Amino acid sequence: MTSTESLKVSTASFSSRIITWYDKFGRKQLPWQQAKTPYKVWVSEIMLQQTQVSTVIPYYIKFMERFPSIEALAHAPQDEVLHYWTGLGYYARARNLHKSAQIINKDFQGLFPIDFDNVLALPGIGRSTAGAVLSLSLGHPYSILDGNVKRVLARHSAIGGWPGQKVVENQLWELTDKLTPIQDVQKYNQAMMDMGATICTRSKPACEQCPVAIDCEAQLIGRQNEFPGKKPKKITPEKNAWMLVLVKNKQVILEKRPPTGIWGGLWCFPEFSSRQDLDEYMQIKGIKISQEESLPGFRHTFSHFHLDITPVLINLDSWDDKQIMEDKSSVWYNLSNPPKVGLAAATERILASLGSVLNKE
Repeated sequence: MTSTESLKVSTASFSSRIITWYDKFGRKQLPWQQAKTPYKVWVSEIMLQQTQVSTVIPYYIKFMERFPSIEALAHAPQDEVLHYWTGLGYYARARNLHKSAQIINKDFQGLFPIDFDNVLALPGIGRSTAGAVLSLSLGHPYSILDGNVKRVLARHSAIGGWPGQKVVENQLWELTDKLTPIQDVQKYNQAMMDMGATICTRSKPACEQCPVAIDCEAQLIGRQNEFPGKKPKKITPEKNAWMLVLVKNKQVILEKRPPTGIWGGLWCFPEFSSRQDLDEYMQIKGIKISQEESLPGFRHTFSHFHLDITPVLINLDSWDDKQIMEDKSSVWYNLSNPPKVGLAAATERILASLGSVLNKE
């Protein structure tokens, strides 16, 4: 390539090169890209937050089969919504999705709003998600800035620092607003996400396949892996929890967590901060033990701390539901015919290990 030819390529608009790449190589067969609607794109964007496409696809398909419309989602019990989300994690996303569907059904007659401010006001929707839904489904000219887009732009313009810092994020928003075209915004925004996911990856970016590599500042100085900057490391706190697994006739007691906080709205085993607290609980409840067994302990990691869990399996000799079942927040969970409720990841793991123990009996 001559210097003149190189100059022509580098001065061609950033967006036009990205769109040309998308026409040839972009992803066009994802489930939410078929017969697009704002609802389909909205659900996919919420599921894709901090979750890979390959993981989301089977969950998305099952979710949309059960909740094919905003109205269907709005009228569903939260427990069932969480059940279809079980395994995806970050359950606040599902609770916000459900709450937003109820707002849309009530205030917008079940039609997803098309005004940016109305979309932004919905629970669980930020600036980038609002822009993604309206641009990808309706072609409205809004910019986006998810993790993949941040990485592409930070490298191309060599913007240092961790994007979680407000000053860095503001720089990236200014840049994405400047580069996002009015025409073909659907293709451009999808292409930018695809670029980050398949070409401009965290490690070993495929710069030889990148349509904007010729004027990518990080690539030109050979420092691609230094952009964007990494999140400053912090020591992750560790906590302990004892979970009480009360068994009778292949049923176990589960409690519904409060609607907010860790595992909000999900069903879990009774949890205690110490074995002493667990023993005191059993004494107060008058629980008589016929057999106790320790299930395998494990560590569950949240975004801000590690939780080391010790499950304590107790087969009940006798019981009094009035003593154990305090209110509707407790339920006997039938292991043979499980109800469709949202389970915390730790609950699922204990149930799996419990199944192998009970099958031996």
